Amino acid sequence: MTDQNPSASRDQVVRVATVNVNGIRAAYKRGMADWLTDRDVDILCLQEVRAPDKIARDLLGEETWEIHHHEAEAKGRAGVLTAVRRDAHNGSLIPSGRRIGLAEGTNDSGRWIEDTITLPDGSTLTLVSTYVHSGEVDTPRQVDKYAFLEAMTNRLPALVQGTDHALVVGDLNVGHTELDIKNWKGNVKNSGFLPEERAYFDRYFGDLGFVDVARSLAGDVPGPYTWWSYRGQAFDNDAGWRIDYHMATPALAAKAVSAVVDRAATYDTRFSDHAPLVVDYRF
Repeated sequence: MTDQNPSASRDQVVRVATVNVNGIRAAYKRGMADWLTDRDVDILCLQEVRAPDKIARDLLGEETWEIHHHEAEAKGRAGVLTAVRRDAHNGSLIPSGRRIGLAEGTNDSGRWIEDTITLPDGSTLTLVSTYVHSGEVDTPRQVDKYAFLEAMTNRLPALVQGTDHALVVGDLNVGHTELDIKNWKGNVKNSGFLPEERAYFDRYFGDLGFVDVARSLAGDVPGPYTWWSYRGQAFDNDAGWRIDYHMATPALAAKAVSAVVDRAATYDTRFSDHAPLVVDYRF
């Protein structure tokens, strides 16, 4: 995806990146720090952090980032995080409010985190970093996934109350349409592309009024994919899935000027099986 307005100056832009790191310690060993240093991100959202809070903070660096981290109760599982660069827009983006958890009774440990942020134009943003269950057909994992997707359906309208904008980013573990999975025909009975899962996204991007930012900028083209299995030749053949999203309320989506998937140049230079999705919003 290319910049729709390359003339926009950087000081007008808030750059928001989301990536499932598949374990932040492993990602840093594989070069995540180099990517982050070069990318000039203002707001970073991570999923599958899979590390104690102190380790996550030490790796990212609290002198650089204002960090909000929700660990999973199960050690080495899930974990979501937001990090706002302290010097971004003269420090004006530092969150003024925070919340964790999606819904009581939902298996959301380490899977949902919210921040309240004031944007450069003075408007307010409710930002979410989330990690939806991967699921598995006919197992309790799929039950948990449906419960989570249903809870999202109930929570999304509440996100827009008392704020100007809402943005939900993360690994949502569902390819919405046939354009979102290279080999969609072989996955219609698999978790991640089940009709029942996709119907939730019809509603998110329909009645509930959220916009799939990356799709709106890319148009009706295959991908661009954000996840490739480590198995076989999936990465080399670009046999991927587009399962990482920026879901924005319409007024915020209208401010998106570019959406880029930072796909690694080669299989062995990836720091995760997901690639970062980076969106610039111009104010």
